[in-house]
Amino acid sequence: MGRLTEAIKHLLIINVLFFLATQLYGDQMYQWFSLWFPKNENFALWQILSHMFMHGSVMHIVFNMYALWAFGSPLERMWGRNKFLFFYFSAGLGAAFLHIGANYYFFNEGLQALVNSGISETRVIEIISNGQYSPDWYDIVGQGKVDGFLSAYNTPAVGASGAVYGVLVAFAFLFPQAELMLIFLPVPIKAKYFVPLIILSDVIFGISGTNTGIAHFAHIGGALIGFVMMWYWKKNQFDQNRWDS
Repeated sequence: MGRLTEAIKHLLIINVLFFLATQLYGDQMYQWFSLWFPKNENFALWQILSHMFMHGSVMHIVFNMYALWAFGSPLERMWGRNKFLFFYFSAGLGAAFLHIGANYYFFNEGLQALVNSGISETRVIEIISNGQYSPDWYDIVGQGKVDGFLSAYNTPAVGASGAVYGVLVAFAFLFPQAELMLIFLPVPIKAKYFVPLIILSDVIFGISGTNTGIAHFAHIGGALIGFVMMWYWKKNQFDQNRWDS
């Protein structure tokens, strides 16, 4: 892994500064910079980018920053700063847009079910806009749809995980035989197996709608954009010199 590369160093610094500011200002930081559902009054366009620098806990930022350093450093040394940053933020934006798209699906699914039961859409929106909900909704349309609907509207996304998943995919493309040691798996596993396995777990949890507190579709979005970019660059043999600073 060697020395700390320039882009990785600055990304680490910005993420840590955002985390420290969050410890000082708490909810205000989450309100301003987390990625809220577009229909939520807290949503702002800059959150599509700013949420990548927000984290919910010490373990959250530690794991993301460790993965960014461990897997991103070889990429930046190979590609250079500009190409790495372009890749990183492209994966992060892809994660944000797929997350928003999935939330629209879960939101509309729950909303339509409530409207079909005879409750006006205006009334439903009024209730959730005030941070409330009706327990009767669970009996009317089922817990899964209500939980997905409320989570989509009320739960903001934070973290660099989507961008980091893109980095993981690129690492597996370029270093498929690299053996990784995992805390929960006491034997080394090659990157070409490890990365698809963790993406598959996100697909399973995301499609099932299981509430894990993790933005699984953001992970999938980052991984998908990472895969498409790596496939395109490999196919067209992108000239690295175009990206040099």
